[in-house]
Amino acid sequence: MANILLVDDDDDQLELRSLILKEAGHKVRTATSPEDARRSFDTEAPDTVVMDLRLPAAEDGLSLIRHMRGGAGNPRIYVVSGWPADLNNRPESAMVDRVLEKPVKSEVLLGLLKLVLCCVLAPPLLAATHGFSLEHPAEVVAEIQFRESGLAALLVDAKPAGHVQVLDVRQRYGVMLGELSAGAHELRTPGEAAVTIRSFAKDDPHYEVIANAPYLYARPNTVGTLSDVPLLVYCERLGEQLQYTAIFSNEDGGTSTRALMARWGRTTDIEHVYRYWPASGRAEIQTKGHADVLFQGRREGRHPLLYVSTDNNMVAGQGESPVRYQLAPILVDLSGSSREKVMDDHPFTYRLAAEELAREGKLRPFRTVDGQKISDPRNYLYLEAHVGSSGARIAARVRLQREGRWRTSHLGRVDYAIERGGWVRTTVELPPGTRPTEIAEIGFDCLVEPAGRDKPAPIAGACVVKEVSRLFMLEADHVPGGNFWRLAASGNGWAIPTGETLTWSLAPGASSSPPQNPR
Repeated sequence: MANILLVDDDDDQLELRSLILKEAGHKVRTATSPEDARRSFDTEAPDTVVMDLRLPAAEDGLSLIRHMRGGAGNPRIYVVSGWPADLNNRPESAMVDRVLEKPVKSEVLLGLLKLVLCCVLAPPLLAATHGFSLEHPAEVVAEIQFRESGLAALLVDAKPAGHVQVLDVRQRYGVMLGELSAGAHELRTPGEAAVTIRSFAKDDPHYEVIANAPYLYARPNTVGTLSDVPLLVYCERLGEQLQYTAIFSNEDGGTSTRALMARWGRTTDIEHVYRYWPASGRAEIQTKGHADVLFQGRREGRHPLLYVSTDNNMVAGQGESPVRYQLAPILVDLSGSSREKVMDDHPFTYRLAAEELAREGKLRPFRTVDGQKISDPRNYLYLEAHVGSSGARIAARVRLQREGRWRTSHLGRVDYAIERGGWVRTTVELPPGTRPTEIAEIGFDCLVEPAGRDKPAPIAGACVVKEVSRLFMLEADHVPGGNFWRLAASGNGWAIPTGETLTWSLAPGASSSPPQNPR
């Protein structure tokens, strides 16, 4: 239970927020004036303050902030104001934990309370300071290894610098601290941490990638939970544009877990969130319905402020959330691989995704059907291939040694087969404990594209397998195992008409050339 002081000179707003927080089980006191707020603060010592700024003038709220920071205790102070610019270039801006712009939805307030529960009321950690200096103005990235798990709030020069959801204390988290001036600076972390500072001046080849990377506000209904956490952000140079993509630990809406494994070969959610053209300044975001629209929101420096706004992790240019992630982007080249290759290069993502599946009850025993649940991710064969299709979808199949049955990636559902071309990833569920040496054959099915809402199903189509680059299973610790088979590219690849299957033997010494008698 949190001990909260609500301050607002609007009686209706005060009553509504008080009701919401009391129903959530917290102790709430209210004040309608700065004088009442000071008395309540001094006598009751709240651990959290949610306050308006104009009470009725902005200076009234600013004076109250100074009073609370000058007194005993160290409460969380959240400013909820219709004029957040009142804090611009003011020293009080460094004294508050978060500023939310009115109107604020109830779910955001509840998310804020979840944040209080998981952070304020948790056993306190002694803050640690890490000094560093810059010779020139630069974009700064801190690589941090925390000693305690949980949601870590960072401060740079006493100002909020985003959050890190520490799910694995063995990992180093890259966090953007923004563009800082030359001279001495101080990073504060909750608890001891190992910190390495990297700076990117304007003449650095990576400056553009870092300086334009988005800051991501957490979806309000995930605050205080460990659901749909952004694990990584990566950037691709695609012609004249920079494309930024986030890898979330899962998605609470959109594609089901079964379909994710069949069509994408993972249970994380990988979504491009921001595209930027440096030459023209054009910027786009991927918003509700997977629509790419012009970004017209706010920026902090050159960093766009994006808000995760849907349960399948689309973003918006406006919103409210008390938690902000500033993950430093990783520059990658995916011209010869799928997006899932980024997960392979950062294998902790597999384990964290599996842990979320277990927490959310999305796992079931092998060879059972239970809604959209899947088996333990370590029971699956992971396959990466370069494919194409026309009027068709493609799926993988696997046969084990001494078995007459085939197991498929699409589970007998055409809508679970892969409709896109290029580099793709899929999985096939196998009995627990299956070893790579037990796999006798793999193959691909070509299936007629199903009818759409406004179009009939085609009579026929075709698929092509151009290359298979990876075949692996997860180790006991969820780390991807070694690649144990590859089908090298050859000519135009291997064509498969719809209704047919093409298979290859994985027996030692077997040829990877086209089978003489495709099945």
